[in-house]
Amino acid sequence: MSLIETRGLDVRLGPLQVLDGVDFEISAGEIVTIVGPNGSGKSTFLRALIGAVPAAAGTIRRKTGLRLGYVPQKLAIDPGLPIRVRRFLDLPKRVPDDAAAYALSRAGAAGLDERPLAALSGGQMQRVLLARALLDDPELLILDEPTQGLDQPGSAAFYRLIEALRAELGCAVLMVSHELHVVMSASDRVLCLNGHVCCHGTPQVVANSAEYRALFGSGTQGALALYRHDHTHHHHHHNHDGHHHHHPHDPDAAEADSHGEAAP
Repeated sequence: MSLIETRGLDVRLGPLQVLDGVDFEISAGEIVTIVGPNGSGKSTFLRALIGAVPAAAGTIRRKTGLRLGYVPQKLAIDPGLPIRVRRFLDLPKRVPDDAAAYALSRAGAAGLDERPLAALSGGQMQRVLLARALLDDPELLILDEPTQGLDQPGSAAFYRLIEALRAELGCAVLMVSHELHVVMSASDRVLCLNGHVCCHGTPQVVANSAEYRALFGSGTQGALALYRHDHTHHHHHHNHDGHHHHHPHDPDAAEADSHGEAAP
């Protein structure tokens, strides 16, 4: 059973249509990564999934009682705000001390309870945000570029932590990442987004698709192309009627999905 799914999802921010006809679903235990150039609607898509921005058209269905954990891309902290990590975990609702300590420990942030948020390093802040997302024992953990600003060792350690949490908790993981090498090694499926679904499937299928190569190139240069992409490449228009079915372990089905069908 899907934890969350979208069909024909459109999102507008003011007069701008940011997402067009996005079909997506994620099941228990999966790691799915979203890639795409800057301005492609990746963060907006995550925010639509958690209900922070409304759908202009289409549907978003969540499993009844779905427990979500969300790690935002960044959290702007006023340096003058005297809030410590332990107090931050009590927002918006107070949590028991043992639950807070357990979440910090699972996120690799044990011992930071009394540190001011404004004094944390980038890596420490990401782990505190992760701890906050773990408080409700999520079935689905959603992370928006969680390693942005971290160095390569810090980034690699964070992704290893996410994989360990998936194994420990049995939760699904949906994350946005610009680190293509990590995506290709850590993900069960990849969704390439540029306002609409460009391609989708297993990492191997997506990496070999024409749509992905048009966005990111191939080899190590692809990571650089992520930020240089000027949105002028050509897309074929695909039918997102939701009648095609994806079988994750069927390479033929995955191949079909790579040509734009967004339904997993």
